[in-house]
Amino acid sequence: MTPPRLALIGHGKMGRAVEQLAREQGHSVVVILGAGDAISRETLRDAQVAIEFTTPGAAPANIRACLAAGCPVVSGTTGWYDEMDAMRAEVARHDGALLCAANFSVGVHIMLRLAALAGSLVAAAGLDAQIIETHHAAKRDAPSGTATLLASATGDALGRVVPVTSVRTGSVPGTHELIFDGAWEQLRIEHVARDRRVFADGALVASRWIVGKRGMFTMRDVLGVESGE
Repeated sequence: MTPPRLALIGHGKMGRAVEQLAREQGHSVVVILGAGDAISRETLRDAQVAIEFTTPGAAPANIRACLAAGCPVVSGTTGWYDEMDAMRAEVARHDGALLCAANFSVGVHIMLRLAALAGSLVAAAGLDAQIIETHHAAKRDAPSGTATLLASATGDALGRVVPVTSVRTGSVPGTHELIFDGAWEQLRIEHVARDRRVFADGALVASRWIVGKRGMFTMRDVLGVESGE
């Protein structure tokens, strides 16, 4: 399969990581659009998929513009999900395609499934549950989208709200810890992203998968898993 022609929207740390890996994998990056650049059928330059990593304030407008231009979107921006219902209607109106992921790492999606299973197993054990997520100092949303998903997966199984502690420091790509703590023991499930390329690679996998599809999707659809995001 020939890799799709890509438009990159956003050229921060993640955008640059996607660009580098895309070129290494044989993708044609036809345009890179930054803050203030118009998004239209013309400026997208016949891209088959747009990959969007920007900010919570900019993402909804970026996605809507791509949908209006008839370009499928893979978005890794979080912090705007309160508009998800409206965006779903927008996708339907344009008969378009949108894949949103709080995290493109395969390992994180395995962790989401483990969180649900662990939550169901410890529900009757009286253990406290806590999530600690650590990201680089420039990350704007807290808690992270991934931490919110973990809290939901665990909390649904436990039948109670799981608190999340957010740490913003240095240049950490992303660490998520799920901790179950009791009087005599502690269980800890941890995912550590060592390099942003793990997210870039997942976004590129998603960009290849979404070509020709219509509707709203997540990495669950790409990976064919039954639970998680």
